[in-house]
Amino acid sequence: MSVKPLEDRIVIKPIEPEKKTKTGLYLPESAKERPMQGKVVAVGPGKLLENGKRSACNVKKGDTVLFGKYAGTEIEIKGNQHMIMRESELLGVIEG
Repeated sequence: MSVKPLEDRIVIKPIEPEKKTKTGLYLPESAKERPMQGKVVAVGPGKLLENGKRSACNVKKGDTVLFGKYAGTEIEIKGNQHMIMRESELLGVIEG
């Protein structure tokens, strides 16, 4: 099963936060926050403009992106958690 997003929607595979701190302490499950960055898995064709043309998305498959804590909708694809959200819900692209 694969998902092809529509319009300006993007499918993202969240990157799980580290299980231990930089000092070596392991974090319990209750202390972990929801992931706020992930890899773009699929991108829709872009938003349909009033003139009938499509606005190209600014992200592409493989980009690492930042998004808000409560952005998007969680979905499951082949047993793995993914998120689907509009491009406008993204906060930025991580470069480098």
